[in-house]
Amino acid sequence: MPRHVTASIVLIASVVCVSACGGGSSTPTSPSVNPFTITVNRQNGAQSFSPNPASAGGQLVVFRNADSVVHRVVLNDFSIDTGDILPGATSRAVAMPMSGTNYHCSLHADMVGAVSAASGGAPPMCEGIYCDKVN
Repeated sequence: MPRHVTASIVLIASVVCVSACGGGSSTPTSPSVNPFTITVNRQNGAQSFSPNPASAGGQLVVFRNADSVVHRVVLNDFSIDTGDILPGATSRAVAMPMSGTNYHCSLHADMVGAVSAASGGAPPMCEGIYCDKVN
C-alpha cells in the first residue's frame, strides 16, 4: 500500500477515535442537578417556610420567595447567607449541610426553619427568636 494512503488511513482512524472516545478540546460537563426548593411563604414563625423541616440535608437548596416582601435566609451558624431574595425571586443554589441545621430570615427574626434527614416536627422557638440548638 502506498505511504500516503497509509498516512491517510491513520489520520482518519485518529479523528474517528478522538471523536468517539470523547477526546479533543471539549470540556466534560457535570450532570444537571435539580436543587431542592424551600418556599418562603410569609412572616409566620415556623410556618414561614415550606416544607419545614425540609428533608434536604447534604443537598443543593434554593429558597423561592412566594411572599410580597424581601427576605434573606441565613443559617443560624452564619455559614450560609442567601442575600436578599426579592418577591417572586429564587436564591442561588446553596449546599445545605447535613441534617440538624436551623436557619432564619435575618430581616424577620421570628421566621425560622430547619433541615432534617427525615421528616419531623417544626423547629423549636425561643421566645419568638430563632434557636441555635437542635433538639
